[in-house]
Amino acid sequence: MEEQLSLEFLRVVENAAIASARTMGFGDGHKADEVAVEAMRKTMDQVQMDGTIVIGKASATKRPCSTSAKRSASPLMPKALFPVVDIAVDPLEGTNLCATGAPNAIVVLAASEKGGLLHAPDLYMEKIVVGPACKGAVDLDAPVADNLRAVAKRLDRDVEDLVVIVLDRPATKNSSRKSALPGTHPAYR
Repeated sequence: MEEQLSLEFLRVVENAAIASARTMGFGDGHKADEVAVEAMRKTMDQVQMDGTIVIGKASATKRPCSTSAKRSASPLMPKALFPVVDIAVDPLEGTNLCATGAPNAIVVLAASEKGGLLHAPDLYMEKIVVGPACKGAVDLDAPVADNLRAVAKRLDRDVEDLVVIVLDRPATKNSSRKSALPGTHPAYR
């Protein structure tokens, strides 16, 4: 992709981050997400590209972050000359962190040439993250208890000594995996 497009994408995430930072600590995660989405939309609509958002978290209003329509900012320049890209966005990862004034909320944008990203706009992916010592010890399809035993064994510890962090998200609220943390010290964030 062209260097200039990278700088434009930097401007997109910067504007979304600044907009959401203005809501930091006010306790309204929906507002923080909403202003990040709108800032990202407004800035991205100014970028001269032929871009499609193929992965993107919906805003609080369930609208996609940006349309997948073709963009052309200059009638003098044919669309055929614009870079063709696929885009993945999360206008504000950590809406509750931002709302409560906690650190580590981020704005995410990834781009590739057309066809370079998995098209998954309405997909929630389950994830397991472990430290480097446990790389390869866990399996997303395995029962939670099996993964806990594998991590404990790799770390030469008892399962009871593990602290498991579960992201406090709507998708994990009623998860059977969440209730299957036998003997651990779960921390919900």
